[in-house]
Amino acid sequence: MDTKEVLAALAAIAQESRLAIFRLLVQVGPGGMAATKIAEQLEIAPSSLSFHLKELTHARLITSRSEGRFVIYSADIGVMNGLIGYLTENCCGGMPCGPSACQTTAST
Repeated sequence: MDTKEVLAALAAIAQESRLAIFRLLVQVGPGGMAATKIAEQLEIAPSSLSFHLKELTHARLITSRSEGRFVIYSADIGVMNGLIGYLTENCCGGMPCGPSACQTTAST
């Protein structure tokens, strides 16, 4: 991913409802979920949901497909992994990373 794509993805999930939608779609896996079910599960009004789905689609974090009269949304795991890879590319100065490898203290 390039910087512009990373910024678009981070901006898209930097909002409570969109982050919840994305996390739900990651959880349900490649089968995805109908927009109506997303709205029900997360208690988001359909008009708001449409806006959030558009933003996540524009950032390439989710994809959609038609199944009969339903639109099914799925997380794009490849894009998600690309984002995680970009963010952790130089983690720990190129050393193998893990909980014990990067000892940090929480800042307050």
